[in-house]
Amino acid sequence: MSDAALWSALADPHRRAIVALLLERPRPVGEIVETCGLSQPSTSKHLKVLREAGLVRVRQDAQRRVYALDPAPIAALDAWLAPYRTLWNRSLDALGRRLDETGETPDDT
Repeated sequence: MSDAALWSALADPHRRAIVALLLERPRPVGEIVETCGLSQPSTSKHLKVLREAGLVRVRQDAQRRVYALDPAPIAALDAWLAPYRTLWNRSLDALGRRLDETGETPDDT
């Protein structure tokens, strides 16, 4: 799995919706189709992209294919985002201190 494939896979809102759905629990393709409101061929194409990017795994359960989220690429994304999260936290902390100094609250606008 390359970083480019991972980012490309997550760039599509339908694929992000599928990832969010699989975060809850593994699901068969039919359930993903129903919940996301996409056609079966379209859902299969999105699942293929997610599988090739390493974001999901598939297992055969009799006649059904059940998809599950693979946490490893998500952990890699989390590690990549960590410095940016720190930057945002510092900025938000500074904003909070400034608002405390002025006695303003975000609802005062």
